[in-house]
Amino acid sequence: MLTVSNICKTFNAGTVNEVRALRGVSLTIPEGAFLIILGGNGSGKSTLLNAVAGTFQLDQGKIELAGENITRWPEHRRARLIGRVFQNPFTGTAPNMSIAENFALAARRGQGRGLGWALSRRLMDELRDRVRELRMGLEDRLGNAIGSLSGGQRQALTLLMATWLKPALLLLDEHTAALDPKSADLLIRATADIVSRHKLTTLMVTHSMQQAVNLGDRIVMVHRGAVACRFEGADKQRLRVPDLLARFEEMRRREMLDESAAALLEKTYV
Repeated sequence: MLTVSNICKTFNAGTVNEVRALRGVSLTIPEGAFLIILGGNGSGKSTLLNAVAGTFQLDQGKIELAGENITRWPEHRRARLIGRVFQNPFTGTAPNMSIAENFALAARRGQGRGLGWALSRRLMDELRDRVRELRMGLEDRLGNAIGSLSGGQRQALTLLMATWLKPALLLLDEHTAALDPKSADLLIRATADIVSRHKLTTLMVTHSMQQAVNLGDRIVMVHRGAVACRFEGADKQRLRVPDLLARFEEMRRREMLDESAAALLEKTYV
């Protein structure tokens, strides 16, 4: 289970470049749940994911994962509990190493490193079986450098590596955004299959409303660094893309009204 309690983060505080990125965000992801984070550019969705990953320290609030208070843990310590797939297909792997060698490192996360021992016959057999499930024909290319693969192939393998040792939490950071539509669709199918099969507690950030309504069992929409609305249970199951578009339009109108009111007050009292 992941519990985020009243977290706040301001970048460049006290300067002209001050950005209040997170404003008292609270959410809970029960064990095995799949939460989608939606929001426009600058809404705070990626900042929220980075806060959970430990990319920076919070100004306020608490984060608990798998019964541990990880609020002050550095990023590398959280990596023992968290699997992560980044937006860029070339992040998170060693491009000049083979597919098998990259997986050997993933299989020993949090342990001592040593490729000679790690690349055992048992691991290679398991690796072929699990890579075969991606249906990309990569099980016979385990000796190829991972950097020689297409973005979609590499991202699918990165997903498999991030979940090789079942993490307490899987973070998906717009992991299909850099891919062409066909590759993105294949990766989404692989994501749904892996998350479902291993019952992974998952937090996924996306711009795609179609992905949001098709995947997961709950949605949180963030706006200006705060939670604007939530959907789960029957509400999530009934949700369609036009419903989400209507919510975004409602937030946009409200924001325009707030700005107009502020401008009117400024004129009145200047």
